[in-house]
Amino acid sequence: MVLCHTRELAYQIKSEYDRFCKYLPNTKSQVVFGGIPIKSDKALLKKDKPHIIIGTPGRTLQLIREKALDTSHLKQFILDEADFMLGGTGLDMRKQVQEIFIKTPHDKQVMMFTATLPKEMRIVCRKFCQEPLEVLVDDETKLTLHGLKQFFVNLTEKEKNRKLSDLLDSLEFNQVVIFTARGNRAKALSKLLKEAGFPTLCIHAGMNQKARIKTFEGFKDSASNSRVLVTTDLFGRGVDVERINLCINYDFPKDTDAYFHRVGRAGRFGTKGVAISFVTSEDDTAQLAKVQERFEVSLEQLPENIGGAAAGAAPVEVATMVEES
Repeated sequence: MVLCHTRELAYQIKSEYDRFCKYLPNTKSQVVFGGIPIKSDKALLKKDKPHIIIGTPGRTLQLIREKALDTSHLKQFILDEADFMLGGTGLDMRKQVQEIFIKTPHDKQVMMFTATLPKEMRIVCRKFCQEPLEVLVDDETKLTLHGLKQFFVNLTEKEKNRKLSDLLDSLEFNQVVIFTARGNRAKALSKLLKEAGFPTLCIHAGMNQKARIKTFEGFKDSASNSRVLVTTDLFGRGVDVERINLCINYDFPKDTDAYFHRVGRAGRFGTKGVAISFVTSEDDTAQLAKVQERFEVSLEQLPENIGGAAAGAAPVEVATMVEES
């Protein structure tokens, strides 16, 4: 069983298992999440009896409670984005994970994965494990430095749209993700960019599930012309799209974890990437200082000659900018 915090991530993990199962033809996997009728999940579970189940906590727990999902023979219990699953912004998800955990065999193997694990969350994670082995891939302070060049821009709220438009005009990129604080801001910004002629998609929690998956697939499709995605922190953790090499924080993230996961969407798979953050308030400035202190990285002020076509700047290729800086 693999549990994760968003439907899009569950869908992505299922796609990866499908790739693996090409070489294991007798192995079946199934994904379950909210937003679709639970009858459909029940029918699939009864028909296919999957060896691997991937899901979000709410729907998974509902299926277990209604005895549609049998966990009595479960061998491996996996949490992706474990710090968020057991902490996050509230306790509801943690309670769901705990109840699911209790309803599974005692002798299962437990695995947890995350790129950020605060000290207080390590204590919580250990409560789910017996004699856990902790594997650190790298020093946390160096996590944001691999192939990623980071800039910030001081500006007012009213200047954001013009600056964003200038950046999209003057920078050559493969795909860009633009993060906003809330779904309504993502929706409004996406509409504005479409009207300005940018091929833009938008994804946020307020959309129905069918539209969310369709948008996710459309952006991830290498043959798609959709190069700009406006979203919220919904897209900030775990989601992998190979061609993203530019990330823009239209609204500065609320904490250092959110910043790390957002900018981590760019420059993946061994490629170069650029992250640009808009700083508009004292709170933004304070969070920027915390980011630089925690990750021991010095974010640079975005050079004027890179910023906008309005200033007569020639288009700059993102990969080139990283290598020369």
